[in-house]
Amino acid sequence: MTATVTAPRTTGLDASTPASSFARHRTGVVLVGGLALLILGAFLIGGGTWPESLTVDLTGPLGDVSDWIIDNRDTHPLFLYFFGHISNAVVLSVRGIYLVLLAAGWAGVTAAAGLIAWRVAGVRLALTAVAAFILCALLGMWVPTMQTLALMVVAVLASVILGAVLGLAAGLSDRVFRSLRPVLDTMQVMPAFAYLLPVVLVFGIGVPAAVLATVIYAAPPMARLTALGLRDADAGVMEAAASLGATGRQRLLTARLPLARKELLLGLNQTIMMALSMAVIASVIGAGGLGDRVYQALASVDVGAALAAGIPIVLLAVVLDRVTAAAGNRIGTAPQARPAWSGWAVVMAGTVVAAVVARLASKPTWPDAWTVGIAEPVNEAVGWMTDHLYSGVPVIGGTADWAAHFTTWILDPVRDGLQWLPWWALLLLVAVLAMVIGTWRTTLTAVLATAAIGVLGVWDPALNTLSQVLAGVAVTLVIGFAVGIAASRSERVERLLRPVLDVFQTMPQFVYLIPVVALFGVGRAPAVAAAVIYALPAVVRITTQGMNSVDPVVMESSRSLGATGMQQLHKVQLPLARPALLLAVNQGVVLVLAVVVIGGLVGGGALGYDVVFGLAQGDLATGLVAGAAIVCLGLMLDRVTQPTQRRTEKGA
Repeated sequence: MTATVTAPRTTGLDASTPASSFARHRTGVVLVGGLALLILGAFLIGGGTWPESLTVDLTGPLGDVSDWIIDNRDTHPLFLYFFGHISNAVVLSVRGIYLVLLAAGWAGVTAAAGLIAWRVAGVRLALTAVAAFILCALLGMWVPTMQTLALMVVAVLASVILGAVLGLAAGLSDRVFRSLRPVLDTMQVMPAFAYLLPVVLVFGIGVPAAVLATVIYAAPPMARLTALGLRDADAGVMEAAASLGATGRQRLLTARLPLARKELLLGLNQTIMMALSMAVIASVIGAGGLGDRVYQALASVDVGAALAAGIPIVLLAVVLDRVTAAAGNRIGTAPQARPAWSGWAVVMAGTVVAAVVARLASKPTWPDAWTVGIAEPVNEAVGWMTDHLYSGVPVIGGTADWAAHFTTWILDPVRDGLQWLPWWALLLLVAVLAMVIGTWRTTLTAVLATAAIGVLGVWDPALNTLSQVLAGVAVTLVIGFAVGIAASRSERVERLLRPVLDVFQTMPQFVYLIPVVALFGVGRAPAVAAAVIYALPAVVRITTQGMNSVDPVVMESSRSLGATGMQQLHKVQLPLARPALLLAVNQGVVLVLAVVVIGGLVGGGALGYDVVFGLAQGDLATGLVAGAAIVCLGLMLDRVTQPTQRRTEKGA
């Protein structure tokens, strides 16, 4: 057999071309160029913070807009015939569902929760749901729980409808998908606080603003997963449906949507969890319910009252997460012997019977005599911790000492270093990081987002927030990588961690502030501690999954060559798991930022405090500027920590 020699293609680039040589040494070239620009800039531009001449004072224009909206909210046709109708529809919907829940009583609602869980996931989850709702009542939080649940129902329904419509359009049209994707990417990195002020500006403080902020925050997951499910439909099935003469509408209803059921239910699950998280945060703008109880308790540093309201939030999150997840897992299993409607008929009948029996027994509402007050014992325990653990512990020091040391040795130096750094040097640093890990488009986005913070006139507060984020991310990654690697190397550790991570990932952001206030008081260090606790489960889970996904054949080959466990870790697993580790870094940054901003409620200061101050004092100009800066900061951090697919594949 004669070998044939083919000439190289003239349209490509081989390894000897200058372009490919630059690609191989891209990181070194970018770093050397950045260092040269840094030295040159030091001579030509000098130091200093963001110059006043490059700032734009939006206080006046935003104040004028705010005043105009407030003055015309009751008279202008835009508010009377558009926003007014939306506001009224939201209020009537929430009130109607709340009245239905109250009419059903504690027995009817608890029975409905248990029967729905039984219908979807079986007896075990049904008992869990019943116990969760009874515990909410025992804590004396039945009415606030129903208020939160009513708001949740309306917000989730609106989020699912909006997300499904957007996802349907993006799933069926490439143009819509390309247009919608950057919007969804931006919304995904925006902290929840950033959604509050725009709706407050239009709808004022109250339930409508809270519901609409929740809808805007919770709709993107449904839209993204709906589009993903529709676009990933089996091409063979779609071709078969088309060959049988099915129209586009018939293919959508009989093929695409059924094939995308898992993605649709996953989107519902994510929407519910994000809506619950946002519904709690929205208590700052008058949502009421459990979130308002937590907010008021944290404002007065009443840890016992905050915990009494925080436990039902966690219980709601766990039950809703398990029920929707179980519904998704059942898709594709063997069909049931009985018709589907028979099970739901049992649910309806059981709910009605339970509600009627409770009403006939003159106990439609949970009796006060059956409640258990935990606020006082918890506050006593907090007092004991303050006396014995807060400070003065021999050798190791107290939690207050740890917080003070963390602030003095880490937070203050990082903040002062960032604020000392010349503004142009920070822009250059952002550009270098973005260019190393991404493309010129991500670099341009990151630099423009950082520059926008300076233009808005909140450079120093933003750097204060950035210092907290960097410190929190560093702690999160150190702990998260260590725990994730340990879990990947030990099945026992992974089994022990799995239920803990599941519970922590379902808890809303607001709840994490309660334990850190009890242990560390108020300040920047507690805000960072809450952010670390919130972001840690995601980092641990992604790291464990990435390490476990390394090809077993490669691991066995390295073991057969005599590599030790540490050599396998450093030379094989970590390099091959690089894409997952980079994703863990990105998720850690986004999640830490989300809670650091909320930390403004417990003394975190910086941009989070400006948002809270603007909401509390009605100074919407200050709050809106801070909210816009938070969005820019989140966008910049996402771009400098999220490698493009091309760069990830090359690194892997």
